[in-house]
Amino acid sequence: MQILTVDVGTGTQDIYLYDSRLDLENGFKLVVPSPTMMVRHRLQAATHSREDVLLTGVIMGGGPSHWAAEDHLKKGLAVYATPDAARTFNDDLDLVEESGIKLVSEDEAEQIKNRSKHIELKDFDFATIRKALEPFGVSLDDLAAVAVAVFDHGDAPPNYSDRQFRFDYLDQRIRAENRLSAFAYLSEDVPSIMTRLEAVVKSANDIDAPLIVMDTAPAAVLGATYDSQLQRRERVMVVNVGNFHALAFRLGPSGIEGVFEHHTGLIDLSKLENLLVSLGNGSLTHEDIFGDHGHGALIYAEQPLSLDEGDFGVAVTGPRRNMMRDSNLRPYFAVPFGDMMIAGCFGMLAATGDLLPDLGEQIQASLHGGGGSGTPPWELS
Repeated sequence: MQILTVDVGTGTQDIYLYDSRLDLENGFKLVVPSPTMMVRHRLQAATHSREDVLLTGVIMGGGPSHWAAEDHLKKGLAVYATPDAARTFNDDLDLVEESGIKLVSEDEAEQIKNRSKHIELKDFDFATIRKALEPFGVSLDDLAAVAVAVFDHGDAPPNYSDRQFRFDYLDQRIRAENRLSAFAYLSEDVPSIMTRLEAVVKSANDIDAPLIVMDTAPAAVLGATYDSQLQRRERVMVVNVGNFHALAFRLGPSGIEGVFEHHTGLIDLSKLENLLVSLGNGSLTHEDIFGDHGHGALIYAEQPLSLDEGDFGVAVTGPRRNMMRDSNLRPYFAVPFGDMMIAGCFGMLAATGDLLPDLGEQIQASLHGGGGSGTPPWELS
């Protein structure tokens, strides 16, 4: 049984192909530029050659691609975008137009293609991943499932804070199903408010397997919990320090005991340590985070978690985890199955087992060390 997992971040997209015949450490993996970085490079090339740009496709991760589009406009060059593609930069299309991007219909886009650089926006490109693996003799023709993770702010209603909207969503999912895999959905069950997850589903119309989509930070934290050091703990604090967002979960026997989400660029080591200690002892409030331009915080269990006990205080994952390198909280840098970069993929794999029970037993056997033959892949028939 094979399952393709793709964790789409700001800097990289991390790809892991699970094979139930192998120990997890022997699974094939790729860490390559993220889709938004790829779009950024193409926009920069168009700026250098002084070409107008046409953006089509669906909403995807912004950040680097958005900054490149702004630089393109500053050079006096045109950026055209269809409505679905334009929402990559802002859900409010009036604000997109105010930035200088020209909205065009699908029919108008067809006419513009011949006189501009055409760039299709999407977070998930199955055909490109399949093509990348083919020269190595790796086929994706018989997948049991595909899982893709992206960060989704959600489509906040007009005049409602997108930070609050995102945190309302986190709270609702935790209260509905107090487990990290609650942030994963079968493709047909994605809430309509989660427009980026929906866009991934739309982009995946060329796969012939069940599709699971998930939020990136819970996927990374869930994957980190399969590190052997964390498996020994009944209760643990895990923080994912991402490029744009830092999200921490306090976990215990009842599930998620507390959570906060802040913007990584607005915190330093001292602030992050204080937030983690406050999340542990239960004193952290929503206003502590939201009032500092973050998303928020919630405590679901009264029993405090001391970060002074045990062989480490907090477990850390994420591309900016080195922020905690000199922390007084004695951080443990989680490396599930030997690879921090693939933590989100392991989290998606676990969530896939929850959502597709027919696959769950084999997946859990692998995650807990009972799956896989240990035989190198080139020796398998």
